[in-house]
Amino acid sequence: MKFGYVRVSAKDQNTDRQLKKMYELGIEDRYVFVDKQSGKDFDRPKYQVMKQMLREGDELYLDALDRLGRDYEGIIREWKEITRIINADIVVLENEVLFDSRKFKTMGDIGKLLEDQFLSMLSYVAEQERKKNKQRQAEGIEIALAKGVNFGRPKVKITEEFKVSYREWKAGNITAVSAMQKVGMKPNTFYRRVKEYELQMGI
Repeated sequence: MKFGYVRVSAKDQNTDRQLKKMYELGIEDRYVFVDKQSGKDFDRPKYQVMKQMLREGDELYLDALDRLGRDYEGIIREWKEITRIINADIVVLENEVLFDSRKFKTMGDIGKLLEDQFLSMLSYVAEQERKKNKQRQAEGIEIALAKGVNFGRPKVKITEEFKVSYREWKAGNITAVSAMQKVGMKPNTFYRRVKEYELQMGI
């Protein structure tokens, strides 16, 4: 029996491209399993259901190796469990020439050795790419923050009215509650704005 496994990292990402490949292979819809979450581990609901259904002689199709997962050791462990313990097969469409466990099985012990070498190489590359992406993301956020980008909420301009109320409050002429009332802010917003203003002024 043919199974298809499709994974994207977030709920808003599109699965159409991967699904199209599975349907073109003639895989029935009920045997195509889709997870929309990170590949950092294998605790994914649809993946676990699919794995429980796999039997000897079944074929599992993936669009790319990193759809299986992004953890180097985890990919190797899962691949070997599926192909050598369950005794099903895995075909990676993106690298089908190298990653088709059916071919390795026909080569006996030499096939296992070759499979281990190719699997280790590609899994390592997949993990290194994940690490590079995380590094690029961190660097991008750092640059954006340096440019004043405010992640999570729109950047609010600190008004002259706020500055006047802030100075009166700091001078002890009015209470914090009065300052909040003057600028129409709730406590959380007011103190957040105070922090932002003090950071700007180097206070």
